[in-house]
Amino acid sequence: MRLRSYRSLSFDVYGTLIDWESGIGSVLTSWAAEAGLDLDQEALLLAYAEHEAATEREQPTWLYPDVLAEAFRRTGERLGVSVGPAWAERLGASVPDWPAFGDSATALQALAERYDLIILSNVHRDGFAASNLHLRSRPTAIITAEDVGAYKPADPHFESLRSTLHDLQLAPHEHLHVAQSLFHDHVPAARHSLSSVWINRRHARPGWGATPEPAGTWSYQAEYPSMAAFVEAAERDDEV
Repeated sequence: MRLRSYRSLSFDVYGTLIDWESGIGSVLTSWAAEAGLDLDQEALLLAYAEHEAATEREQPTWLYPDVLAEAFRRTGERLGVSVGPAWAERLGASVPDWPAFGDSATALQALAERYDLIILSNVHRDGFAASNLHLRSRPTAIITAEDVGAYKPADPHFESLRSTLHDLQLAPHEHLHVAQSLFHDHVPAARHSLSSVWINRRHARPGWGATPEPAGTWSYQAEYPSMAAFVEAAERDDEV
C-alpha cells in the first residue's frame, strides 16, 4: 500500500493509542485480589469484554464512565462476586489514569506533519480530553461516543466521519482508519468501504483481551505491531 496516497487518518484511541487493557486490568486485578478470586489479568479481561460491548449496545447514550461501571457489575455477577458501588465508581473514573503506549505521542506528532488527524473514539468528551494530556495531539476533528450517541461497532461514528471528511473537503478514498480492534473498528470500516490498517498491539499475546471476538467481515490494507512501526512505514513511503 502507498501511505503517501492518503491525506487524512482517523484513530481509535483506547487500545490503539491508550493502553486501556492495563487501565481496566489494574482495577479488575485489585478487585479480584480483594475478593479472593484466583484469576490473572488476561482471564479477567476476557470475562469483562462481552459485558462492556453488551452495555454499549443496550445503552448507547450512556456516558462511558457509566458503561464501565455497569460492565464491571455484570462481570462480577458472572464471576459470582458482587461489585460494590465504590469499585464500580473506581473503574468508571479511571479513564484519565490509563497510560498511553510509549510510542503514541511521538507517532501522532510525526503523522500530523503529513496528514489531517481525526479522533474516532468510544469515549466521552471529558475522557478523551484527559487522555489527550498523555497524547499531546492536536487533531483536526474529534468524534466521540458522546457526540454521536452510540458506540462502535455501530454505524454512527463512521457516518459522522463521512460527514466530517466532506466538511473538510477530504475524499473518503484518500482517508485511512488506524485501529487495534477488529471488533470495534475494522468490521465497521469494511462495512463503510474505508481503508484501514491494523495496529496489532496484542501481537505477542493470544486471545482478544478486553475486546470481543469480531463478528462480521473485516479487512485491512496492512498490519503493524505498533504505532512506531506504522510511522516508520509512512516515512519509508515518503522516501520512495
